[in-house]
Amino acid sequence: MHNLIYLLIGTYTLQLSEGVYVYSFDPVTGESAYAGMAPVENPSYLAASLARTFIYTVTENDGASYANALSFDGGSGALRLLNSEETKGDAPCHLAVDRYNSHVVTANYGGGSISVFPLQADGRLKPVAQVIAFEGKGADPERQGSPHLHCVQFSPCGRYLFAADLGRDYLYRFETDYSGSGDFIDERSLTAYKMEEGSGPRHFAFHPSGNYLYLINELSGTVTAFTCGGGQLAPFQTVVADTLHAKGSAAIGMTPDGRFLYASNRLQGDGIAIFAIAPSNGMLTKVGYQPTGRHPRHFTISPDGKFLLSASRDQHVVEVFEIDRHTGLLRNIHKDIHIDMPVCLEFIDPARPPL
Repeated sequence: MHNLIYLLIGTYTLQLSEGVYVYSFDPVTGESAYAGMAPVENPSYLAASLARTFIYTVTENDGASYANALSFDGGSGALRLLNSEETKGDAPCHLAVDRYNSHVVTANYGGGSISVFPLQADGRLKPVAQVIAFEGKGADPERQGSPHLHCVQFSPCGRYLFAADLGRDYLYRFETDYSGSGDFIDERSLTAYKMEEGSGPRHFAFHPSGNYLYLINELSGTVTAFTCGGGQLAPFQTVVADTLHAKGSAAIGMTPDGRFLYASNRLQGDGIAIFAIAPSNGMLTKVGYQPTGRHPRHFTISPDGKFLLSASRDQHVVEVFEIDRHTGLLRNIHKDIHIDMPVCLEFIDPARPPL
């Protein structure tokens, strides 16, 4: 018997799904089994606290929208809703929790804003303390008529908050303030990095070394690589992930050893582009492309780097791929999880100590 870990699945609750689902997952065989569910409306993105005892989700609505706090029992896999607070910004589609479990931050796509929630000691959300709103538009009249915040992440050191604005083609960087003497996110510290016009920056991920940041651009179908020493970004490479130019690139992530990067594409040629990462300088080289089910909105990689799981929203399935440790290529092992409209995946390994 192997030590099982947990897979959490966020869904759109527009049809049959009802919230956040929990599955036990065998990290050796790739097999899974249903373990429970917590009712939450449209939990389209999830993030775990560093100690993995709390899970935070968005409720992505066009009108009244929320951030939600849930407790997680690493022994039983039980997930329980603690409380919800309004984001004061429409359609939150991404969120992050800082490494000290003191704040949760949401990216509000429809609201064009960032919401900041202090946390109580028991993991519950306090009411929103800051809403940082943006103005303007981008080059694409259909997709960029206003700001669309699509991703927020803290830097590995926790000193900075980065955010991607798909609507205005910017990456933003703010300094954080843990002193309690002022706002947690210092709006005066804003540094705005202009991306290519019409590129639509969507999601980004930090390399395990902390030396690089990789950004997937939804509209241009490219991945932009940056150095990020001292919180300063400097682009050094752009590669094509979507050769069909479908304007539907979605998720980005890396193996835990930092050797391979993956970028998902939707709308045409649904699948995942695969890149090798040069250990000496972070440069990307495309090594393959893995077809997936329809609309691979999100994927995640198991903590040991053995499996990549892809959530195909429109095919109502989570596919399990084994990663070739030498080439980075993917092999479908046909251990599918059938679930209505899966859109976010998060692994929880209770036995792994916090980073």
